[in-house]
Parts: sequence; structure tokens; C-alpha cells
Amino acid sequence: MFSNLSQSPLKKNLQRLFLLRNIAIAAQCLTFALVYRMIDIIIPWAEMISVVVLLATLNLFTWVRLHRKWPVSNIEFFLQLLIDVLALSALLYFSGGSTNPFISLYLLPLTIAAATLPWRYTWVMAVITIGCYSLLLFKYVPLPHDHSKHLIEFNLHVSGMWLAFVLSTVIIAWFVVKMSTSIRERDRDLAKAREQALHNEQIIALGTLAAGAAHELGTPLSTMAVVTGELQKEYTKDHDFQNNIHILRDQISHCKQTLTQLLAKAGQTRTEEGSGQPVDKFLREILNKWELIRPTAKFSYQYTGSQPAPTIMGNELLSQSLLNLLNNAADASSECVDIKSNWENNILHLEIIDDGEGLSAEAIQRAGEAFFTSKAPGQGFGIGLFLANANIERFGGSVQLFNLEDGGACTQVTLPLIKSTS
Repeated sequence: MFSNLSQSPLKKNLQRLFLLRNIAIAAQCLTFALVYRMIDIIIPWAEMISVVVLLATLNLFTWVRLHRKWPVSNIEFFLQLLIDVLALSALLYFSGGSTNPFISLYLLPLTIAAATLPWRYTWVMAVITIGCYSLLLFKYVPLPHDHSKHLIEFNLHVSGMWLAFVLSTVIIAWFVVKMSTSIRERDRDLAKAREQALHNEQIIALGTLAAGAAHELGTPLSTMAVVTGELQKEYTKDHDFQNNIHILRDQISHCKQTLTQLLAKAGQTRTEEGSGQPVDKFLREILNKWELIRPTAKFSYQYTGSQPAPTIMGNELLSQSLLNLLNNAADASSECVDIKSNWENNILHLEIIDDGEGLSAEAIQRAGEAFFTSKAPGQGFGIGLFLANANIERFGGSVQLFNLEDGGACTQVTLPLIKSTS
């Protein structure tokens, strides 16, 4: 009947109270009908029916109020419970007061108040219910008694008390279970929010450190470029030395280009950075870039998928994330890294398989945590997989790591694609 999305716990509780009140009104009408038809007893029918009609009218206003976006306050919820207490007191007043077996229904609003409202409201509700019960000990319209049928009346009284107990138990249990579920859902949402906030703080901290490192590394890289240029001019006859210097200059040039892009594109959003391109071209550009970064890494690449290839929203963050995963596989591999890609149903499946020793139990459990690394001290910072996982999830994808039966480990990446229109 009502949407539970983005609603406060009190509004959800008011919805449940509205439903409970509907059940109570229906039960009261059914009880009136049974008493009127099966038990020859004279009670103030007009007054009692008027109370039920008034309660139904007030509940109609509650239904209208629930469709408004106004927040539900503690005082409003307390007043709603107070309406139920007053209606119950009026019905009991016209039907025997404290001698009515349904007197125990006073426990319901008290229990609901204790489960949903601050303790002050609970104690006020306790005082009100005790006061109403106490007044009904002396002020009420007594039920007519036929002493010749005293035993039958006593049995009816005991049966009524049993029925009131059963109803109170079932309704209290239902309401408290719902309250507990709401509390658990709230705690779970809070835990997720705290975890996400911590995750964001770690990313911001890493971004700040990366920006500072980019500024600090610019000068030594420029110096290295100048020195290697002078060495290349001086040792022109040594071909092996020239090749090594050429590789070193390419590495320095790539580092400077990466730092320039890092500073130029910091703070841009996904839509600003992203540009659609065919997924096969996107992957090939990443592998070409990886060959430049890791010229000693050996790998094989296989791909399958429909042509023309669908489009992927590629950008520098996503490219860097996949490069981090490739570097991790190259670090763990002893000989060759096998790379397999397949796109179908607008999903890219990418597998990066190394032939290393595999992942330890701790690495499988903690993979993706910031600053956790299974590499030897000084060989890893524990942020590559963390940032890769965060960025790929940001693009709607996922990363999974697991060991293979034949040895080695597999990094499995899934990413959403855009269907090609050509």
C-alpha cells in the first residue's frame, strides 16, 4: 500500500499502526455482530458504534496524512497512540469497564510506545493507561447479569480473557518483530554508509598523496631525461648501450606523460573523462601501453565476440585500473600471462591468468583492501588492486580473484558495454 523507500522509521511505524487500527476496527465490528446475534445482552449499542465510526474516520485522516511527504515526529506518533487508548477506554466504559475481559488490550499501545518512542513518551503512556484502567474500576456502565446463568457468564468471561491474551500476544509479537527488522535494516544501512565513507576517505587520501607525488617527481624525471640525452649523444658507437638508453628514455617519457595526465585530469567526472570506443580497440590500446611499461613481460592475448564490437565508456581511470591488474599478474607470474576477453550481451568478460604460486588464504580474503599486499616489503604498496576495484565498481563492473586448479591465479573482470549501433 505504501512505498517503504527512503522513509523514516517513524513513518513506517505509523503505517503499521494504521494497519493495526484497521484490524482492530474489523475485529470490533465482528465482535459486535457476534454478541448481538448470539448473546442476549443489552448494552449501549449506539454509543459503542459511534466510537468505532469515529475511530474509523480518524484512521481515514491518518491514511490521507500518510500520503503526504511530511515527516512523522515523536509527538505525532504518540498522539496517534493516544487516540487508540481513548477509543479503547470509551468502548470499555460502555461494556463493563475493568470487568471486561478485553481490558488487557491496554498493553498494546504501551508496548508499541516502548518499542518505538523515547522513554519519556513510554512513561507518559504508562501513566495514562494505568489512569484509564483505574478510572474504569469505578466509573463504567456495568454489563447486565443473570445470576441463574452465572456459570455461563463466568465461562464467557474466562474465554474472553483468553481471546484478549491471544490477540495481544500475536499483535505484540508481530509489531515487535517488525520493529526489530526496521532496527536491523537501519543498522545495516548505517554500517554500509560508514564503510562507504571510510572507503571514500581512503580514496581521497590516496588522491592527495598522488597529486603531491606528481609534483615532487616532475623535477627528478626532467633531470633524468637530460642526463640520458647527454649519455645517448656521448656513447653513439655502443649499440647495446644505445638500446638500453632508448628504453630508459621511453620509460622516463611515459612517466612524465602519466604525471601530466594525472594533474590535468584530476577532479574530472566520469562523463567529462569518458569517451565511447569499440571494446576491442580499447583493450588493444591498453595492451600496447602495457608493453611499453613492462617490455620484459610476456603475455598471450585471445579475444572472442561479435563484430562490430560494442562500445565501452573508456577513460584514463579505467585504463589505469586494468593496467594495475595486468602489473599484478606480471609480478606474480613466472613466465607468461594469459589474457582472454569475450564480450556478449553487452557485458565484457576479461580474464587475466598468471602462472605463479597462487593466492594465499589471507590474500583471497583481504584482496582489495587498502594498503594490503602479499608482496615482499618494498615491492608493493597495497593500493593497486584497491584503486582498480574501486574504479571498476564505479563503472558498474566487478573484480574477482581466485586460484586455478592447475596452479596460478585468475583475475576476472566484468564491465558493462554499450551495444553498437553500426
